[in-house]
Amino acid sequence: MPDSRNPLQGWQVDRAAIRTLGHDLQRPECILAERDGTVWAADARGGAMRIAPDGTQTLITPRVERQQAEALNASFDDRYVQAQGSLPNGMCFLANGDILIANWGTDHVEVMTREGQLRTLFTEIDGKPMGKTNFVARDSKGRIWLTVTTLMQPWTGSINAGVLDGYIALIDERGIRIVAEGFGGTNEVRLDAKEEWLYVVESNARRISRLRIRPDGSLGDREVYGPYHLPGFPDGFAFDAYGNLWVTLIMSDQLVAITPEGELLTLLDDSNPAATAELNRHYQARTLTPEIMAATHGTLAPWMASLTFGGPDLKTVYLGSLRGTTIPYFTSPVAGLPLIHW
Repeated sequence: MPDSRNPLQGWQVDRAAIRTLGHDLQRPECILAERDGTVWAADARGGAMRIAPDGTQTLITPRVERQQAEALNASFDDRYVQAQGSLPNGMCFLANGDILIANWGTDHVEVMTREGQLRTLFTEIDGKPMGKTNFVARDSKGRIWLTVTTLMQPWTGSINAGVLDGYIALIDERGIRIVAEGFGGTNEVRLDAKEEWLYVVESNARRISRLRIRPDGSLGDREVYGPYHLPGFPDGFAFDAYGNLWVTLIMSDQLVAITPEGELLTLLDDSNPAATAELNRHYQARTLTPEIMAATHGTLAPWMASLTFGGPDLKTVYLGSLRGTTIPYFTSPVAGLPLIHW
């Protein structure tokens, strides 16, 4: 039975209360929120946009002006299908405040200082190219969890092929190593409050999985969490303090939540119903094309990709996207689960 104490029961985002942050952003896929109100957004010009509490924007990137102009003029195929150039995707803070980046375009793991100095940390694993590096998360022990979506190029082919070649790698004092394989489009990963389970978005398989974390960082028992088949492609997710798992559905542009009891709640629906129905039909038939995918998006955060809890009370929800130029945000009735920052 649904828990009537759950603050999300019967609640939906009031569209009239949604505000936006930033302007002229480029592929703000991942959003990081600091305690002082500063917000960072991944940027397709090869770095991150820093948005100060007063709204002042500063592009932090090691790329020269010519390269930034090329990124701005990139075609849909170059940016979203072939994923060419530097495309910072998932990001997290390191202990010293630097930003760790999973670069979707270079397939590398990088670290960038707040002044824009960039170092490449990893370009391969086990002597082989890494594949489509997607997301990085840091736990309380300082370990980094890295996801690779697929080894296929272009990545879009992995959806129709139904391949399970995504994996999770762990970066710690021993270096980098694969700790779990066989995922359908590995995307974001998060840990629960006690860091007992690692939760994994499998975008292509349209489900959330979780694996038990052993003391040495290896992963054990694996199971599907919540519905076995979500109504869209999950991309980003985050826990709130109650235990609800908020999930974005990219392309159909919906925000849903999985309650601790496994019930699926719809919190925001910004979909284009006709385009979404066509997307789902071709997904089932394994006949998806980039053109069909490109036709599906809403208006608030086109290709809604991630969500981040921020603000002084962790009740401000920021929505990242692949095709938006601003960051929509709104107030949640429940605080987010605090993340490890620096």
